[in-house]
Amino acid sequence: MTQAALPPNDLPIYRLLTGPDDSAFCRRVSEALALGYQLHGSPAATFNGKQVIVCQAIVWPGAAAR
Repeated sequence: MTQAALPPNDLPIYRLLTGPDDSAFCRRVSEALALGYQLHGSPAATFNGKQVIVCQAIVWPGAAAR
């Protein structure tokens, strides 16, 4: 299978996924990986006084070469 030059559904080549540290966030990251995105760097976490908020950068393969 050949990787598409651009992400599907007019999605950007770089995305920063953020949200509460829960199963819904993990599903969003997993869905992006299933589409073909790759993790970019380490995840980050902070506490907003109520819950842990996490973020993960993802990029479309080959995006850095463009």
